[in-house]
Amino acid sequence: MKRVVCEEGSGVANLILSRPEKKNALDRVAADELARYLAAIRESPTVRAVLITAEGDDFCAGADLEALYEMRDATAEQHRADAQALADVFVAIRSLPQPVVAGVQGHALAGGCGLANACDIALAHENARFGYPEVRVGFVPAMVMTMLHRSAGEKHAFELVATGRLIDAREAERIGLVTRVIEAASFKGEVEQCAARLAELPAEAVRLTKRLFYESEGKSFTDSLAAGVAGNAEARATSAFREGVARFSRKPGSE
Repeated sequence: MKRVVCEEGSGVANLILSRPEKKNALDRVAADELARYLAAIRESPTVRAVLITAEGDDFCAGADLEALYEMRDATAEQHRADAQALADVFVAIRSLPQPVVAGVQGHALAGGCGLANACDIALAHENARFGYPEVRVGFVPAMVMTMLHRSAGEKHAFELVATGRLIDAREAERIGLVTRVIEAASFKGEVEQCAARLAELPAEAVRLTKRLFYESEGKSFTDSLAAGVAGNAEARATSAFREGVARFSRKPGSE
C-alpha cells in the first residue's frame, strides 16, 4: 500500500501522507515515495505550487519506531542510508523551484515536525501540536535541528529539542515555527486556497523569489545585495515581468 498519494489539479500538486493508522509515521518506503514525487514535480511543466497534507487526525508522528526497531542490527552504513533518505526529502523540498505549503493538523512530531518546517509555508490547524520528543526515547533530533534552528531561533529551538516539550499551534506561531494558525472551521479551505493563490501567480517570479530567498542565507550583507542585483536584472528579462509592466503602463492615469 502506498504511503503517499499525489493529486494534481489547477497547477497544484497535493502530496498526501496516507498512513493514518500509523499516524503517518515515516519509514524508508514513505521517504522514497516522497522523494520520487518531488523529483517528478521538479520537472513538471504544469505544477506551479505544492501542498503537503495528511489523512487522519495527525499530520505526522515522525520516524516509524517499529521500522527503526527492526533495523536494530543493521550496519552503520545501512543506518546512514536510511537517515539520508529522509534528509534527501528535506533537501528536495527546500531546493524545489515551486513553493511548498504544509497543512498541519493534529500532531507534527520529530521528523514530521521537520517535514512541515522544511516547507516554505506552514499553516497550522488551531488544535495542532508540535514537538521534537526524540530525547524521551533515547534518540536525537539530529536532522530536524537544521530547519528548526533557522526558524525558531537558538533559545527556543534548543529548549524544544533538549526537553522534548510539545507546544500548541499558537506558541509555534509565536516562535516562528509555523506561518500562521487557522481556525478549525476554515482550515482545509484556507490551506487549499493558499496553494491555489501561489499557483495563480507568475511562475517565473515565484520561482526566482524562492531561489533568491534561500540563496541569501549565510551570505554577507554586500554579497546578499549583489545576489539581489543579479536577481533583479534576471527578473527584468522574464516574460512575466514584461507583461506585468505592459499591463500597468496601459492602465488609465498611469502616465
